[in-house]
Amino acid sequence: MGLESCKVEATVAVSDMGKAKEFYEGKLGLAGGTEEPDGGITYQCAGGTAIHVYPSPDNAGKSAATLAAFLSEDFDGLVEELSSKGIAFEQIEMGPIKTNEQGIAELGGEKIAWLKDPDGNTMGIASA
Repeated sequence: MGLESCKVEATVAVSDMGKAKEFYEGKLGLAGGTEEPDGGITYQCAGGTAIHVYPSPDNAGKSAATLAAFLSEDFDGLVEELSSKGIAFEQIEMGPIKTNEQGIAELGGEKIAWLKDPDGNTMGIASA
């Protein structure tokens, strides 16, 4: 049995759990988080996937890479909903990736948008 048979969970280091909870629940709409022994919260998502947000002030926001991507069947609706909650999508121009004025890139027929949490951790929203 190798890793391909395992579930995988995104993990995101944050500096302040209060601010993180406000953002991940209030702005992103994640609900029903389970408090974990490390002081973090795990939010269950579709298909048995999850995102774990945990306190690690020394590591929060240090990666410039996308730490988690949410795949949506209703990409446009989700982007509109998040925008209405005050989420600003990133403007990116890097190689083949160039976002429009809304912060949406189109790559090979897929739409992608990036946002940052209060620590600067990058998340992606992509069309499924």
